[in-house]
Amino acid sequence: MRKIGILGGMGPEATILLQSRLLQAVEAQDDADHIPLLVDMNSQVPSRLDWILENKGINPGPVLAQMALSLERMGADAIAMPCNTAHHFAPDIQKAIEIPFFNMPELAAASVIEAVGEGGKVGILGSPANQITRLFDDVFSQYGCDVVFPENKDVLLSAIRSIKSNGPDANSALILQEESDKLVAKGVKCIVIGCSEFSLLSGRFQPKVPAVDTLDVLVNHLVAFSGAKSRKVS
Repeated sequence: MRKIGILGGMGPEATILLQSRLLQAVEAQDDADHIPLLVDMNSQVPSRLDWILENKGINPGPVLAQMALSLERMGADAIAMPCNTAHHFAPDIQKAIEIPFFNMPELAAASVIEAVGEGGKVGILGSPANQITRLFDDVFSQYGCDVVFPENKDVLLSAIRSIKSNGPDANSALILQEESDKLVAKGVKCIVIGCSEFSLLSGRFQPKVPAVDTLDVLVNHLVAFSGAKSRKVS
């Protein structure tokens, strides 16, 4: 079975969530049926938000590149990273390694198009940093889609910071429900859960249009790549 290297710690709870969903996604009778993972739970990766939003701190790119290279040398067959914002530094990671790097926003965009077709508006519930870097704009533009972000950037950022410090809570879920409803009112045909902190609130808010969780898309791709047996959904 192919071994997956995980660039983790951004944040730690989201990385644990990825591992949990991978466990749930695999049909297993014994330990050996599960996907072998090499997880670098590096909570000391420089702040992506500080670097992108505040133009301060340390560039996370070289740190992520070195993490990926170390995992490759340890025997990883591919690299994944359960943090959407950190994918701004994907070019640094890809230059450092020879094994595949699974780009979560790109995989999610393909999944959205498969579900609802090309063109139209797609709503993004994610970090305001992604709006600055045009992370989702660039991947969805290939399919003729326009991305729409919530207007209230501060409330989304406060929800991310609250989840990082206190875990998923009812107030954060309420914020996501309200911002999701506003995006639907603007005519989006799909909502992308584009922050793994928000993935922690899965099931605690209900978008009124089809929703795609980037973390779930990554999980499905990793199961298929690894050679593990996918659990059948009843």
